[in-house]
Amino acid sequence: MSYYEFFCPVKVIAGQAALEHVPYEFSSRNCKRPMIVTDKGVRAAGLLDKVLTAFEEGGMDVTVIYDDVPADSSKQTVKAIAKEYRSKKCDAILAIGGGSPIDTAKAVNILVSEGGDDIAKYSGAGVLTRPLKPFIVIPTTAGTGSEVTSVAVIADTEKEVKLAFASSFMLPDAAVIDPRMTLTLPPHITAATGMDAMTHSVEAFTCMAKNPLSDAYASAAIKKISANLPKVMKKPDDAEARLEMAQASTMAGIAFSNSMVGLVHALGHSLGAICHLPHGLCMSLFLPYVLEYNLESIREPLSELLLPLAGPEIYAMTPKSQRAEESIATIRKMRDDLYRDCKLPRTLQETGKVDKSQLDRIAQATIDDGSIMFNPREATLEDARAVLEKAWG
Repeated sequence: MSYYEFFCPVKVIAGQAALEHVPYEFSSRNCKRPMIVTDKGVRAAGLLDKVLTAFEEGGMDVTVIYDDVPADSSKQTVKAIAKEYRSKKCDAILAIGGGSPIDTAKAVNILVSEGGDDIAKYSGAGVLTRPLKPFIVIPTTAGTGSEVTSVAVIADTEKEVKLAFASSFMLPDAAVIDPRMTLTLPPHITAATGMDAMTHSVEAFTCMAKNPLSDAYASAAIKKISANLPKVMKKPDDAEARLEMAQASTMAGIAFSNSMVGLVHALGHSLGAICHLPHGLCMSLFLPYVLEYNLESIREPLSELLLPLAGPEIYAMTPKSQRAEESIATIRKMRDDLYRDCKLPRTLQETGKVDKSQLDRIAQATIDDGSIMFNPREATLEDARAVLEKAWG
């Protein structure tokens, strides 16, 4: 690695009472009419109330709340929210939720800043040329890392593809990490989003564009996830462990947005678009199978990851020549534990939502996905199909 770039200008506000700082962040940017973008689950869990209380105590009103973002957001949703933003003369966006509300809000910010109704024309990398409207994110899951990334994915439901957007202008102004926002996360979402963050970290540490700074964030995130995901599965109201998971997710987001990802994400994007499965689950499904496929290309970095994955005792006891395989075994055990705890599927067959006849189509979409460019081992259509076959179960 003779040359690399590392960029993360997002202000991180983390810890107890982090929410109470949100009104100040908007007022310091001269914003008076913020719009909240969220989903029904956030409102039903009472999380929106905590944010609105913070606004009230901070002496600021929320102009409009859009709480109808679907789990797999689409072009139509983005268009509807942008219309609402314009009609209410809003001047800033606050996204509250997991990956879907955050990615949706990023896309809305593109439309209200750049103009137009069709978000598809802004897809790709480097299309945006100027700063967007003020934008703050409060994540309610510890997995996507979207609060610190310059990318978003929106579904084109008519074409059954995921539209990818990438630009440093999409980065939020601030990410607010408050453990109160993840305490009510159900076990299966806790598990899936935890594995999402793990995948971000592992792919960041092993893909072609890795660098020393992304490595530092990725390995630190893996250590936090390995230590704290079992804790929050056993004791969901452990605020300290929840904060550790939320911070790990943010760190993983910083890592992969600077190092890129690989075949796990290419497969996951394709599976999600065709079979409508949650992104975190897709990541968990493919992670060990892709690591096995990439093994001889990533043996050294994967061996290093055994230390944050399994701890110093297992690392020291494992012969150097076997550490890469032991890292994969540790991830497999983690998935087995999550299956035991909340039935998080480990194979495509266990999801009950994938038909084997769809594998060829998923493989074709995988080869066309941009994430595959940074995978450490080149993958053909036949290779992608072979990995899918192994992941079938």
